[in-house]
Amino acid sequence: MLDPGLAESARESLAQEAKGQIEGEGTLKAENNWGLRKMAYEIRQRTEADYRWFRFEASTKLLESLDHSLKIADGVLRFRIFKVDPDAPSIVPPASGAPAPRERAVAGATGAASAPTATATAEEPPPGDAESAPEEPAVPADDAE
Repeated sequence: MLDPGLAESARESLAQEAKGQIEGEGTLKAENNWGLRKMAYEIRQRTEADYRWFRFEASTKLLESLDHSLKIADGVLRFRIFKVDPDAPSIVPPASGAPAPRERAVAGATGAASAPTATATAEEPPPGDAESAPEEPAVPADDAE
């Protein structure tokens, strides 16, 4: 997440430096520029950030180097590096008017809410909903112990 207070060219330069490090010592698998998005909470008095996303394979040496350079780079508000299953699908940028991931998860999705199709909506009941389940026979109150 890059500081939107920087000029577009400065933000692009930061992203290109990170991309260059990745391509220099690792393998870049996917890249997305999600653009300016509202953040869930303020970071350094900013309510928006320029979101950049990279998926790559790297050695431990590259991860340490990337971690160090992003920590000291002016203009980087926040970053995360985490291990992902190689077979996991790539994340598609959410629509700019879409609810935050936390809101989608509460809306009825089971498991990780990483793909828009994993969420349940009011128009379409989730699989295994009570409407599609067979009715269970009612037990009379005097038979229950």
